[in-house]
Amino acid sequence: MDASAVCTDGTSTTGPGSQDGAHRRKVSKDVQMDIEHLCKAVPQLATAFNILDKIGEGTFSSVYLGEARMRDGRKELFALKHLIPTSHPTRIAAELQCLTAAGGRENVMGVTYCFRRDDHVVIVMPYMEHRALVEIIGSLSFAEVRLYVYHLLKALRHIHQFGIIHRDIKPNNFLYNRRSGVYALVDFGLAQGTADTKIELLKDLGGLRRTPRPVFGERNLNSCTPAPSTTAPDARKAEEALSWRLSSASRAAGRTLSSSSQKPQRAVQPGLTCDCFLTDRVCNICMSRKQQVAPRAGTPGFRAPEVLTKCPDQGTAIDVWSAGVILLSLLSGRYPFFKAGDDLTALAQIMTVRGSRETIRAAKTFGKAVVCSQELPPQDLRTLCETLRGRRRSSTGEGVPPAMADACRNRMDGASARGPADAAEPSLQKQESLSSCERTESLVKPNLEAEEEVEDWDRVPDEAYHLLDRLLDLNPNTRISAAEALQHPLFKGL
Repeated sequence: MDASAVCTDGTSTTGPGSQDGAHRRKVSKDVQMDIEHLCKAVPQLATAFNILDKIGEGTFSSVYLGEARMRDGRKELFALKHLIPTSHPTRIAAELQCLTAAGGRENVMGVTYCFRRDDHVVIVMPYMEHRALVEIIGSLSFAEVRLYVYHLLKALRHIHQFGIIHRDIKPNNFLYNRRSGVYALVDFGLAQGTADTKIELLKDLGGLRRTPRPVFGERNLNSCTPAPSTTAPDARKAEEALSWRLSSASRAAGRTLSSSSQKPQRAVQPGLTCDCFLTDRVCNICMSRKQQVAPRAGTPGFRAPEVLTKCPDQGTAIDVWSAGVILLSLLSGRYPFFKAGDDLTALAQIMTVRGSRETIRAAKTFGKAVVCSQELPPQDLRTLCETLRGRRRSSTGEGVPPAMADACRNRMDGASARGPADAAEPSLQKQESLSSCERTESLVKPNLEAEEEVEDWDRVPDEAYHLLDRLLDLNPNTRISAAEALQHPLFKGL
């Protein structure tokens, strides 16, 4: 949902100048046509609502602002979420069940009503006035950031208790009304369930515990929790025979190359079917394999490492990682912080902040082999955020030297600038080719709105960066949970 306040005369107000919206604009002809089509598709809406504007549009739905006259005569605003007609019925029902079971409390948006006609479904929810984070990030105080993250973690703890994995945690889905101090987690359209989820329809969707499609030759590399082999003896013998033939062909090709170039070949690791393991290339055998299937729904820039590396065993920790990325944006004053065109570039950007060795080590814990062409040390999170925010102080008490700030920004931009000398590029072993990475123009985007700085940014406690470090733990098995994060010293007194 976009930031927008709508007047009863059919005009909407929006803009960065005011919480209530300082600039009035008429509803466009395109929006008027969309409203007319919606009323024709679901005639019941016209009997209950005066639809004023279209306030949001995404891949799977559009959101409209509707005004209803209540029995006591007062008028009340509602958000009308129109799901695309091609949405699967079980997916729609699962979203409704998430809203009815967990919504309406603990900063989670509830549902008021639902209209359906043929393949058109409209979910009616309370309307919450808010502004987009990108418009206000420059004016937020640290006290506001602390409260924002606290309430976000409360919402995550609540839905995780129901076994709901939101899968699309981002500022656009966690609405914030600064004037009233109200928060709301919205959009469960991509939600999936844990193994013990209380939402029955999430189980019907298969959740995240379905058996992953095996990738031939990758033994114990495609599961977060390696399990003993249960392959039948005859099938195992056939697999080993085929593996031996492929290995022989690969070794023969290696000997031919060695005889012509006089370069020694790396020994083949037992159990693998190629000779590119732990190298900075991907061989033809690996390139010819089918891509592994794993859930990767979510918004680029907020996906956790286990999502980017296609780990099939994903849990509520992916929502916590996304909350960590939000906190990183708020502390650094940069939104969006990560912006990548593909998963490998996104992984390279994470390495730029968290370190390449650390990323490789974490990936190994959940069964993925990652190779990086350049070693990148982890960055100190306080130094990074204060430098990007322009608050870093030197030993003389003056602002950070321009050369240091430039070096930090160049280091960050290096993860997305093309060229072998200044870019560290990861490879998901047995997955994609290095050449498939597309570069983006910048890892860290500047503020889109220059606003007055707030004084309390000079007094950010160490606890904020300690929590950030725990939220951005590369290993999902040791990453802090939402419930644990709420007990963090940063939130003492809340």
